Amino acid sequence: MQRDMEEDVKLESVNTKNNSGAKLDRNISVSEFSCNCCYDILVNPTTLNCGHSFCRHCLALWWVSSKKTECPECRDKWEGFPKVNILLRDVIEKLFPDAIKEKYEDLEQNSDIARALQAFNKYGNEQNQTSSSAGRANPQRGGGGGFFSGVLTALTGVAVVLLVYHWSSRESEHDLLVHKQVSKWTSEEVVLWLEQLGPWASHYKDRFLSGSVNGRLLLTLAEEEFSKEPYSIESTSHRKAIIMELDRVKTLGVKPPQNLWEYKAVNPGKSLFLLYALKSSPRLSMLYLYLFDYTETFLPFIHTTCPLQEEENEEDIITKFIVSVALSALRGSSGVRDLQEPTWTQWREFIVKYFFLPYQLLAEFAWDWLEVHYWTSRFIIVNAMLLSVLELFSFWNLWSTSQLRSFPRLMWGHFWKMSTQGLFVAIFWPVIPQFVCNCLFYWALYFNPIINIDLVVKKIRRLETQVM
Repeated sequence: MQRDMEEDVKLESVNTKNNSGAKLDRNISVSEFSCNCCYDILVNPTTLNCGHSFCRHCLALWWVSSKKTECPECRDKWEGFPKVNILLRDVIEKLFPDAIKEKYEDLEQNSDIARALQAFNKYGNEQNQTSSSAGRANPQRGGGGGFFSGVLTALTGVAVVLLVYHWSSRESEHDLLVHKQVSKWTSEEVVLWLEQLGPWASHYKDRFLSGSVNGRLLLTLAEEEFSKEPYSIESTSHRKAIIMELDRVKTLGVKPPQNLWEYKAVNPGKSLFLLYALKSSPRLSMLYLYLFDYTETFLPFIHTTCPLQEEENEEDIITKFIVSVALSALRGSSGVRDLQEPTWTQWREFIVKYFFLPYQLLAEFAWDWLEVHYWTSRFIIVNAMLLSVLELFSFWNLWSTSQLRSFPRLMWGHFWKMSTQGLFVAIFWPVIPQFVCNCLFYWALYFNPIINIDLVVKKIRRLETQVM
């Protein structure tokens, strides 16, 4: 059979055209595709680093008998685990189909070869697992992975510093003015309340201190008194803003929340819910706010993310300032009852972003708080951008794999998952320690963006591999 196979095989039907249009006709012999171990036709040819090719089963038998990772011919060691040369295999199977079929039948009847291939493949799987572990432990070998690992380490360090700063320097949540009755405020606490109204209010803090204005005296002040000594507030818009805030303080009995930390102190469960729900399912969460929390949360949100663009005169500036005060940190319902219903222009802008760029709404809301929460707002904005990219990759994966028909089923599964998780948390919320809630809150706020950076980079690398 060997001699017969080594006879020239005429390939009259093989006509290969090159770029110039020329045709290639020649006789190809089986001996040109023979294994250097068995000297028979190559079956599942495996090419080593040195360039020599052998039958897969011949290489397996050599490895089983010698336990050496080297070429049977030149003795050069191979790196990694040898793989089948797919191009060479396909060419041989097309040129000599009968010979390959006969050789496969002979190999299937040989139990020694089957055991050798099984042991060889098992060794290869172990080598691949070892290489993967080494690659994860040494990402710098992965083409720029060292730089990326350094960036993640730096961002993690920044997140830890911010977390320590908030836990160490910031006063206890129970000591915040949002929990303290106005009548018990000291002069220093009144000045603190005044400063949080905005940078403009800092000009009047010395006047309030000189007048020894405590909480009891603050509740008795009227608008005309702010224009007299010792306050001497000449700006009409400033007086209106202070009076508006003072009316809200009188209504609530405490200071309304004016930043993220005060809002979290007043609404710990709601803040944790919004943080995780808007991150995991922004469209469903905004729909929930529209249906069940319209006045207190949804109205301030839409006015902040989709503000009216109008020409401003002096009266409009005053109105805009007063509205911006009412929007601060999604304050209590007593402060947002006067907000107007969104216009059609605002609704149109919101609906477009809601369906196509929901995370941009979160980024715009955080952007409005850059002056108050410098680093925290930036973490939220970056996380919103990363979540938008991940969502785009998810849609692209559905499109490229022709799974768009399964989209309704996936949405229903996501809705069911979110609902059950929300119900589970609501049931066990009274027994969850506050420390655990704080850890979950700060993890989602500062560490989740770092995790998403890693996910985005992996998605991009996977996409590059698919394109190549």
